[in-house]
Amino acid sequence: MRPHIRMIRILRVTPRAILGVALLFGAHAASCANLGFLNDTPMSYMKQPDIDSIKKAAELALNTKSDGESAQWRNEGTGNSVKIDATLTPGDTEKHGDMTCRFVAVVLNAKGQSMSLHPQYCRSASGPWQLQRKN
Repeated sequence: MRPHIRMIRILRVTPRAILGVALLFGAHAASCANLGFLNDTPMSYMKQPDIDSIKKAAELALNTKSDGESAQWRNEGTGNSVKIDATLTPGDTEKHGDMTCRFVAVVLNAKGQSMSLHPQYCRSASGPWQLQRKN
């Protein structure tokens, strides 16, 4: 094949390839931009030590609080400069044989923002509480 014909074919393909790559990255950037609503929420300020600490607080609340009885949590001592606090309230306890399931209403607060979560935990007999995944 002659060099000038090869160059013409490359030039024809190149704009298409560039357009395809641009569309791919543009779509990716747009999908990432849709998560902007999570900025400045209490979850966005949580670090791994905060998450570990609140998991322990949730387990303690599940083990010691009755339905509707609240426990308080703060991220003091986790090394995070952002102050985060939460109210954890177990409820809706259901028993099916040796399986017990409970929801925990979690209200997180940080930097004047608040958000609510309602995870469900289950355990069999006296085993550990397991976070249930939503379908």
